[in-house]
Amino acid sequence: MKSAVETLNPTRVRLTVEVPFEELKPSLDAAYRKINQQVQVPGFRKGKIPARIIDQRFGRGAVLEEAVNEALPKFYSEAITEGEISPLGQPEVDITELKDNELLTFTAEVDIRPEIEIPDYSGIEVTVDAVEVSDEDIDSAVERLRERFASSTVVERAAAEGDEVKIDLEARVDGEVLEDGVASGVSYTIGSGQMLDGLDEAVTGLEAGGTATFTSELKGGSRAGSEAEVSVKVESVSSRELPELDDEFAQLASEFDTLEELREDSRKRLADEKKYQQATEAQEKVLDALLELVEVPIPQKLLADEVETRKHNLEHHQLGQLGMDLDAYLALQEKSLEEFEAELKEQAEKGIRTQFVLDEVAKQEKLSVSQEELTEHLMRRAQSSGMGPDQFAKAVVEGGQVQMLVGEVRRGKALAAVVESVTVNDSNGEPVHLDEDEDADADEAGQDATAEAGDAAAEGTAAEGTAKADD
Repeated sequence: MKSAVETLNPTRVRLTVEVPFEELKPSLDAAYRKINQQVQVPGFRKGKIPARIIDQRFGRGAVLEEAVNEALPKFYSEAITEGEISPLGQPEVDITELKDNELLTFTAEVDIRPEIEIPDYSGIEVTVDAVEVSDEDIDSAVERLRERFASSTVVERAAAEGDEVKIDLEARVDGEVLEDGVASGVSYTIGSGQMLDGLDEAVTGLEAGGTATFTSELKGGSRAGSEAEVSVKVESVSSRELPELDDEFAQLASEFDTLEELREDSRKRLADEKKYQQATEAQEKVLDALLELVEVPIPQKLLADEVETRKHNLEHHQLGQLGMDLDAYLALQEKSLEEFEAELKEQAEKGIRTQFVLDEVAKQEKLSVSQEELTEHLMRRAQSSGMGPDQFAKAVVEGGQVQMLVGEVRRGKALAAVVESVTVNDSNGEPVHLDEDEDADADEAGQDATAEAGDAAAEGTAAEGTAKADD
């Protein structure tokens, strides 16, 4: 077999492969055996039909086509190995010449990873928010905890702000009741603003049994973004009473004996949260700065496939779970289809560039992934997917996605390594140094960010049996 590589552009090549007929012989024999098991010819036992009879009955061309289809993946793999190229996705194969008992020639066009050069990035400087926990932050955290321990008592009076009401809702669009616009026995705290605009005003002043009608834009469901006429009926009104902020409350709501100890624990927790947010902000800003330094050619077919994948996942998975279609989503977001697709393309392009750049950094830094690191990442992905670790791991293995997860971890480590080598200051002008725990947080954040960036460029794949001869 002989092969030649022609560079079409920085991200795409054309392989031209010539295969002497002798090397096609094993696949030709396999084709006769396969056809032998699939057909019946009077006078011959199944599997014992001579090759010349198969040629007469079914045509030599059918046998050659079967043989070529079976052989193409092998010859393609040998050609990319010989050419030392890293393919992305499936090739576009074209049989250019097939001479019986003489020669098979085919071409294969495929996207490849572009060669990129990572410049010295140690001069990158970014500024992140300082870790500051105010008394107001602590007050808000304690108040949220206090809300969780509030008690409710049914009262015989008009509903007021802060009360909890049990309500029935019915939404109509163009005079028709929506199938997913009816709800009964919904608990709602007046003033929380957590449901429909206009609901607070509608129920305020109503007693049990009272009704009201108001107009509101639907935020979810089959007609998200549409103006609806909403009828609400109050079943009951309950007064919410918050516990006193004292040591007794601290003992009720936590493992601490005093309110001061509870507040101090809240301060520590908030500081830890803000340190994680700071680490996440640092890796996001450093990544953006790194991408600005590197010119990355984007394979256009890969980009188109990634855009289509993201759009499909949004339409058929995320929006489907919310009972919403793309038109309703666009109306809710107040975006045109063109604006949506432009944003999607921008996100996909950044995801691909991120993976190419961080893969190259990982290669330069000679970063590897341990079994423990892979297991920890798998556990986090399983948790975010809502699946059990064993179930998620089985799905990953069966779907051939192990290398994808390895790539996510490796890229996360690459991003963390870049963050460590650049200058990060907080908004007060103080240098930010990640300690061991925070470094692990940044590493985790980097893995999550690169996972979200998209997996289109994670692993280039060969034909693996999918390249077929043209009819």
